Amino acid sequence: MSINTEQFTAANRATVDSLLSVANTALASAERIAALNLNTARASLEDTVSGVQSVIGAKDPQAALAAQSALAQPAVDKAVAYTRSMVEITTQTQQELARMVESQFGEFQKNVAGMVALAGKSAPAGSESAVAVIQNAIAAANSAFGNMSAMAKQFSEAAQANIAAAGKKSK
Repeated sequence: MSINTEQFTAANRATVDSLLSVANTALASAERIAALNLNTARASLEDTVSGVQSVIGAKDPQAALAAQSALAQPAVDKAVAYTRSMVEITTQTQQELARMVESQFGEFQKNVAGMVALAGKSAPAGSESAVAVIQNAIAAANSAFGNMSAMAKQFSEAAQANIAAAGKKSK
């Protein structure tokens, strides 16, 4: 069994394309997080200035306390919204990366299965047990990958549910 130059070039091209896709996804996520952080910082600064002006403009200490306490709930709501946005960005990024990995793993599975089948056909007599061991190892790897994907999805769903619950409690 030999790999020709075209197969080698195609494999390298696919690897580079995959790495570029992962890098672009990561950069897009970082860009969204940076924008969220800048917008949150800007809004927080504006809220702080507005809050200080409200407290300073109060006519008596009770009005100052009322103005200050009126700022608490919106701050909690904004913190929950920020956390929800962060979870949304990271969840979307995780899902996109998972799709990429699943796609690449599916391609890898096909290639390995083809190579094992070819090796099994060209293997000397009596090596059937070695081929079976390799096939079992591939099946175990497939099962482990499926379990990891399922756990990642469950973790993502649990995180989203926790954020949703926190949002309901803050109101």
